[in-house]
Amino acid sequence: MIRTTVLAVLLAASFPAFATEQAKPDLSKAKEIAEGVCVACHGADGNSPVPANPILAGQISEYLYKQLSNFKSVDGKPALRDNAIMSGMVAALTDEDMKSLSVYFAQQTLKPAVAKEEKLLAEGKTLWRMGDFEKGVPACAGCHGPAGAGLPAQYPRLAGQYAEYTANQLKTFRHHERANDSEKVMRTIAGKLSDHQIEAVAEYAAGLR
Repeated sequence: MIRTTVLAVLLAASFPAFATEQAKPDLSKAKEIAEGVCVACHGADGNSPVPANPILAGQISEYLYKQLSNFKSVDGKPALRDNAIMSGMVAALTDEDMKSLSVYFAQQTLKPAVAKEEKLLAEGKTLWRMGDFEKGVPACAGCHGPAGAGLPAQYPRLAGQYAEYTANQLKTFRHHERANDSEKVMRTIAGKLSDHQIEAVAEYAAGLR
């Protein structure tokens, strides 16, 4: 537990400053962007109508800002998070726009997904709370919290997230197709999980509240 706490503190220092800055988000402009640009995939209020796209409502604002920033190419360098669709979406956004959008979606009311595959819940619960000692997989709760609320900046809220989306992201981490996790934390963990374990823990997270 001490090791996990120290790691979280160290990782926090490597993420873009957000909460410490006294910038005033332009929520009116953010709402316009959400309703005009983000709505098709994520819903105007961040509650995505499609399980393949993440629910943004109620997500940690610092984490959302980091992801938006990572989708953006800076000074001609490749984006840290490779996604052609999202790279196009954020291309015209300023840093202030991304911060405002992050706060806007964080303030929206989450309409959580639900767990559907009951046969997976028991195994998912074990992985979430205890991990897999034999494989060297730590408990998900160590970083994402017992109830899946997450930790600002680095670890997202997973409670109520679509199981399909969570599972897909774990698989992209496992295959190193997503590589914007600091110190390769998620790539290392996901690399030790089987498809069945990924489906189980994603299903369990969807039912957390």
